[in-house]
Amino acid sequence: MRFVVITAVVLTSTPFAVMAAATGSWQALPDVAPAPADNPATADKVELGKMLYFDPRLSSSGNVSCFSCHNVMEGGDDHRPTSIGVHGHFGGRNAPTVWNAAFLSSQFWDGRAATLEEQAKGPPANAIEMGMPNLDAVIGRVRNIPGYKPYFEKAFGAGDVVTMDNVAKAIAAYERTLITPNSAYDRYARGETKALTEQQVRGLNTLADVGCTSCHQGPTFSGPPLPVGTGFFMKFPTYPDSPYVAKYDFLSDSGRASATRDDADKNVWRVPGLRNLVYTAPYFHNGQVHTIDEAVRIMASTQLNQSLSDAQVADIVAFLQTLSGPFPTQQMPRLPPTPGDLID
Repeated sequence: MRFVVITAVVLTSTPFAVMAAATGSWQALPDVAPAPADNPATADKVELGKMLYFDPRLSSSGNVSCFSCHNVMEGGDDHRPTSIGVHGHFGGRNAPTVWNAAFLSSQFWDGRAATLEEQAKGPPANAIEMGMPNLDAVIGRVRNIPGYKPYFEKAFGAGDVVTMDNVAKAIAAYERTLITPNSAYDRYARGETKALTEQQVRGLNTLADVGCTSCHQGPTFSGPPLPVGTGFFMKFPTYPDSPYVAKYDFLSDSGRASATRDDADKNVWRVPGLRNLVYTAPYFHNGQVHTIDEAVRIMASTQLNQSLSDAQVADIVAFLQTLSGPFPTQQMPRLPPTPGDLID
């Protein structure tokens, strides 16, 4: 697995920033998320994945599901600084939104999962999140719900198809439907010049002029399009002397180093996207920042060593608000019935 790690900030001399500011050549979000060759999307697979995504029986307590921390009826997160898992345990990081995660080249804040399929196997067997002892226990729980088997056979064919790999494939297939194209920004990027106000266009150009697009670029503003498994990372904070670093306790989590055990990855993070920010407060990996304008000031200081004017901040925030697209309608699934002895 290869990763791209950015260890220095480049300002408006970056090719992307120059191109974007000079020509307005910005990238709109595609209408369909890409699927891997070994997990093509089908309606039956998406239906099954949606059921599993909403099913709390994949947790040891029977009351925590993917949906618990990634609420697709709103912003795809849970609005807590850090999420609550089984038995009231709090996780260590803010829940990233599931919306548009299908376009990311690596998953989790530290990029430790290359694909949505790999990511889907993480929370069920995490002691704090969903609390099952291992993945064998997870699939054992699913197999003990007889009503699930017909759905697996519709999605994957006959035979021994109720497997953990297929659970992950189905959930990932559903998550690839969770995209929000056709925002005001997307319409502007496709040539609809009046889709943005003058202030929003000014904010778009300011984003490039001050250097934000050295990292926040591409259709999701999470980095350049890269092969799946090739993570796009940035050291945060780049300028640890910024007063915001101590104020918001940004250094207590070692970031990617917690996954790789490599000191070179200390305080290195996958670059998060900027879409739908109005729905995903609080912000940053520890969920300590509550407003978008404060987040903009923090990033300018910690990553670019700049202090932005109130007008610059207001313009950038006005633009960021244009990155919220229409959400596809979500209808709660009907789950198979629970055997009486399924959960102790």
